[in-house]
Amino acid sequence: MAEWLSASWLMLVLAPFIGSFLGVLILRLPEREPVVLSRSRCPHCRRTLAARDLIPLFSWLVMKRRCRHCGSALGWFYPNIEVAALLVAAWAVAVVPGPARWATCALGWTLLALAVIDARRMILPDALTLPLIALGLAVAAWLDPSRLIGHAIGAAAGFLVFWLIATLYRLLRHREGLGLGDAKLLAAAGAWVSWEGLPGVVFAASL
Repeated sequence: MAEWLSASWLMLVLAPFIGSFLGVLILRLPEREPVVLSRSRCPHCRRTLAARDLIPLFSWLVMKRRCRHCGSALGWFYPNIEVAALLVAAWAVAVVPGPARWATCALGWTLLALAVIDARRMILPDALTLPLIALGLAVAAWLDPSRLIGHAIGAAAGFLVFWLIATLYRLLRHREGLGLGDAKLLAAAGAWVSWEGLPGVVFAASL
């Protein structure tokens, strides 16, 4: 019980920091800017931010939502992502049993980043979708090796179905209607939920 509580609290404490990193990823990855190696800067005055300026939610509130250097408003983007990441972790703690919580959080946080990037830029970067396929298959092999083949079939089916739809649309309408990023994301879904779960994923996404 104590081990469960400590792991759950650690997940919840880390979640806003993961969310802060996701915010950087969301902004920089589509622009092909360094995500890890470059220091955080104020988007207005471009001054480098110190560690005390980067404590999730706390720094934003203490500095009254303004840059400590230039006084410009910092906006709600980072706090929103940090809270969303925390909600993902809270859901995992409440619903998912055992060590699978960390895998669930990894899935949820990656999907969060993909959703925001897609909404802002209408792209689904390979740097996020492809590792999600590999991670889904790895988690399947870890949790139940006997079902790995079903998850691999799900990944292949997810990609091929959307690839076929995209190809047929392009042939019939002579323009792009569905990007391969969608096919790769559905492949990731198949890797996580196996081929049996794919119809439910597609139905929920369509709704």
